[in-house]
Amino acid sequence: MAKSKVLVVGATGYIGKRIVKASLDQGHITYVLQRPETGLDIDKLQLLLSFKKQGARLVEGSFSDQQSLVEAVKNVDVVICTMSGVHFKSHNILMQLKLVDAIKEAGNVKRFLPSEFGMDPARMEHALAPGRETFDQKMIVRKAIEDAKIPFTYVSASCFAGYFVGNLSQLETLTPPKDKVCLYGDGNVKAVYMDEDDIATYTIKSIDDPRALNKTLYLRPQENILSQRQLVEIWEKLSGKKLEKIIISGEDFLASMKDKDYAAKAGMGHFYHISYEGSLTNFEIGEDGEEASNLYPEVKYTRMDEYLNIFV
Repeated sequence: MAKSKVLVVGATGYIGKRIVKASLDQGHITYVLQRPETGLDIDKLQLLLSFKKQGARLVEGSFSDQQSLVEAVKNVDVVICTMSGVHFKSHNILMQLKLVDAIKEAGNVKRFLPSEFGMDPARMEHALAPGRETFDQKMIVRKAIEDAKIPFTYVSASCFAGYFVGNLSQLETLTPPKDKVCLYGDGNVKAVYMDEDDIATYTIKSIDDPRALNKTLYLRPQENILSQRQLVEIWEKLSGKKLEKIIISGEDFLASMKDKDYAAKAGMGHFYHISYEGSLTNFEIGEDGEEASNLYPEVKYTRMDEYLNIFV
């Protein structure tokens, strides 16, 4: 079976650039949306040109010109959107509604993967404000996709290692603490930690797979389901240094959010659901979902001792 042609929207972003690489590596003809809004952002332009050197095809399109989106979409079988949905960068989730309209009008897309890649928003109706805005908006996009009868795969990619592992899940830093580490609750709540390149690999694996059609693809490889305490123990073993443990109760964590700005409150709310409620692991995957490492056992995913070893 011929490999699907892919369009990546949001290709210069954190996950987007990895999706482009994985798509090319797995042999897909890969288009990248080049938006005129890039303007004088030289870093983005040079990244787009680097994709072109690697074999990607640049196609112009703007969210302020609906017909240009339709024409871009007509080139491909699969559209993957990776536009940012975090408040400390840019929060563009609802811009995807224009992309949904373009896909519906074009009529040729066999699969759409909207910008998700975090917790499953369908399970986050109880989420704290203001962070719940992200989940609510993702559900608005899902409804539009399903109302338009566009075939989809939703990717729930768990905790990005770059933001949760190198820092042992400490806030306001990305590198390991030297002397003390804050543990959330008893530190035994399980989360799932994923290398971002592996997220991209699994995502691209799914796009032509009928088993992932109209389902949520959960990235929960067994060896990466770890508690924060286990993560700290891995680091202590690698570094040969014991860290002082400071316990942060759920009540104290929530209290610490009160004086933060909007973006910080949103992020900390998500952090609370992961670290105290276990929102990535406190459910069984049902008939409407699949687990990526079960579907693709050939993928040699990065274990977190390997990931942390770079910091030693």
